[in-house]
Amino acid sequence: MASCGGGDICHCTPTASASQDFRHAEKHVPLPNGTPTETTVAQILGWALGPDPTNTTPRSGRELTLYHISIAFLQNARLIDFDCDVHLEISDTPSKTAPRVIVETPIDPEYCTSRRQLQSALSQHHFKLRFISNANVSQSELPQALPVSVLGLALRDFEHNRGSQEVGTPWELHPAEVTVQ
Repeated sequence: MASCGGGDICHCTPTASASQDFRHAEKHVPLPNGTPTETTVAQILGWALGPDPTNTTPRSGRELTLYHISIAFLQNARLIDFDCDVHLEISDTPSKTAPRVIVETPIDPEYCTSRRQLQSALSQHHFKLRFISNANVSQSELPQALPVSVLGLALRDFEHNRGSQEVGTPWELHPAEVTVQ
């Protein structure tokens, strides 16, 4: 079982090695400087899928662009024991049945401040960020959606069960920083 040292969200021990994490090298990069491209959850849901990438597929095309979503609604939040990433589901509206996109904040040191701020903001809304497997994804559903903004890089994951049934695309923002508004 993964754990956070003393409850510190920045000191987590994954249950899997980096070699077991799909496209690990592509997900564990710093966000680039520069002006991000504005987008929405609906636009991400409409991105062409193309073929599933392989574990060694380098970032290319859309994955090289820094994106910003000025307003989305955080529906689901959990720590994934496999890699210790914060795994979030966002939508364009607060409706619990709205289509969602996955956003992930990795365990890497440059994301520590963002992870702590997110954990604190969720705590202020009486929601505890905790380890949940994808099999128990409903246990990480927020009682009501929270408005957030997101800054991140696009990443094309492969087709597999990555979250709730509302997740509508294998496109993610990963790595990303999420700010509760």
